[in-house]
Amino acid sequence: MTTKQKLPFGLWPSPISPAMLGARLRLEDAQFDSDGSLLWLEALSGKTALMLKNGPDAARDISGGLKIGGGIGYGGGDFTVRNGFAVFASGGRLYRVSLESGLPRPITPEFGDCAAPVISPDGSQILFIHTYEGADCLALIDSEGKNWPVKLASGADFYMQPAWHPDSGQIAWVEWDHPQMPWDGCRLMTARLNGAELADVKQVFGDVDVPVFQPEFSADGRFLAFLAHPAQFGPTKNVGQAGASEGEWDRLYILDLSTGEKRTLVKDAALLEPAWVQGLRLFAWSADSTRIFYLKNEVGWRTLWAVEVASGESRPLDLSPYTWVSQLAASPVDDQLALIASSAKITPRLVTFENSRQRIERRSSGEALHPDDLPEPRPISWPAPDGTLVHGLFYPPTSRTHTSEGLPPAIVNIHGGPTSAKVASYNSEAAYFATRGYGFLEVNYRGSSGYGRKYMQMLREKWGLLDTEDAAGAAGALAAQGLADPQRMVIMGGSSGGYTVLNALIHFPGVFKAGVNLFGVANLFDIIIGTHKFEEHYNDSLVGKLPEAAERYKAWSPVFHADQIKDPVAVFQGADDKVVPPEHSEAIVAALRANHVPHIYKLYEGEGHGFRQTENIVDFYESLEKFLKQYVVF
Repeated sequence: MTTKQKLPFGLWPSPISPAMLGARLRLEDAQFDSDGSLLWLEALSGKTALMLKNGPDAARDISGGLKIGGGIGYGGGDFTVRNGFAVFASGGRLYRVSLESGLPRPITPEFGDCAAPVISPDGSQILFIHTYEGADCLALIDSEGKNWPVKLASGADFYMQPAWHPDSGQIAWVEWDHPQMPWDGCRLMTARLNGAELADVKQVFGDVDVPVFQPEFSADGRFLAFLAHPAQFGPTKNVGQAGASEGEWDRLYILDLSTGEKRTLVKDAALLEPAWVQGLRLFAWSADSTRIFYLKNEVGWRTLWAVEVASGESRPLDLSPYTWVSQLAASPVDDQLALIASSAKITPRLVTFENSRQRIERRSSGEALHPDDLPEPRPISWPAPDGTLVHGLFYPPTSRTHTSEGLPPAIVNIHGGPTSAKVASYNSEAAYFATRGYGFLEVNYRGSSGYGRKYMQMLREKWGLLDTEDAAGAAGALAAQGLADPQRMVIMGGSSGGYTVLNALIHFPGVFKAGVNLFGVANLFDIIIGTHKFEEHYNDSLVGKLPEAAERYKAWSPVFHADQIKDPVAVFQGADDKVVPPEHSEAIVAALRANHVPHIYKLYEGEGHGFRQTENIVDFYESLEKFLKQYVVF
């Protein structure tokens, strides 16, 4: 056995370089065509490609050099495929491209933005979500783009997840209004098409306190399936599992379209995901309509299941070695599934799955690292001041070649959202720092999803208070559990996580040796005016309504208390960020400069809310590592 070399924590030579992180491919979605061909979207350094793989042939790029991406909210809902052609969003327009040959051509005019296209089963029409000058709608266009798009449904503030019935004459969609977010409450709607107009419009499920997710018709046309929280919305018949408290967990429902009866197939599980983007998929019908494949989140580990429609009997499907999967798609011609899959030791892959056999279709990296070079997360918890158990995933320092004495420094990482969560997928940041000798803790503070409805709603009107308490509590937990050096804690976070970073440095001075703020919210008043439509009223539930909650807005806006920050801070910001504009970071930096607080500030041109360009990703990690060595390691 080789003796490990001793070096101080934070100075271990890591097999993961900034260049490796900058060069990793992002796999974003995968779907099957009607004949079983597989399409997927991949991105590298801000450039996207729509890839097609037909049978044993090599994959090829059919995007024609266009930058693909839905332009509504945070994006998503980028492409769809059926009957030998694909439709994708780019630059506010929809483009059609044949899977046989030819370049993409636009089929919608160049105005506004669009997302979530879906092709009718007969291939003649396309449903999509459109927005123009702040007004969203459900729109329809012929698939050749010969006519002007038609506005089918309007009046709601938001629309998502349109779906076609196999007869091409019925549709379903989800809509909601301010001040709700889609995970607070929304409406599942159905209608029939009468030419270019809607008839027999019905609200099937949902209300202001009941979120609904992903309507999907069965291939035989008998059922409409959807995910939702339980609700008293007409009679339902339970078929599936029995168990936990009403209203705390999610359900998979099916609606019999001929009788109107709703049945619960799966209950008492974490099935939903906050709809931050369009186009999310968490379940899929089998080709023969007898089963539904679905994903279950079990405290940050996601598993694949199949439920029989007739009996409600569920069984797990073995997807090892993967611990997190997303964007589930089912082939319309056989039992093949496609997923984006990863684990702590496996970078994301596009994987197809059929009858317990797996096939890797695309890898996001060269996978050159030995698995023992990568850290494995373990769940930890600690009590909040109110007694609630707060959750997190801890990645210990990991190296096959080096060791250190004593306790390591640790990075307490705060996720964005704030209605989001960190899970047991591949975590490039955790791997980067753990292999250098840092402990790395992902904090799923009160308000995070995946731990039940009550836990997620705890942050209502307490954003800035509970998340900040839990960040400080995380540092205390690491110290109390002997996992990290209490004198060398770092707090890091982006977007709403950056907001928590700033508040923690203000309200818990000295707990952290340094802070790392990535495009964090600094002024709660400005974020109402300056942010995009999707989050215009998010603060109504997170902080409170103005003017009544004005004092709370001021108390928890870091910009008004930035003179209390004494610990070193690294600030990173995208120059083109429309969600948290640069003014937020610049106001904090001005206060740091005025008060002579050690800091660095990096403004990246051409970047928005998050960094995509390889050179900027590399610079971010190099700059951050130098900062930590200067203020934390030594």
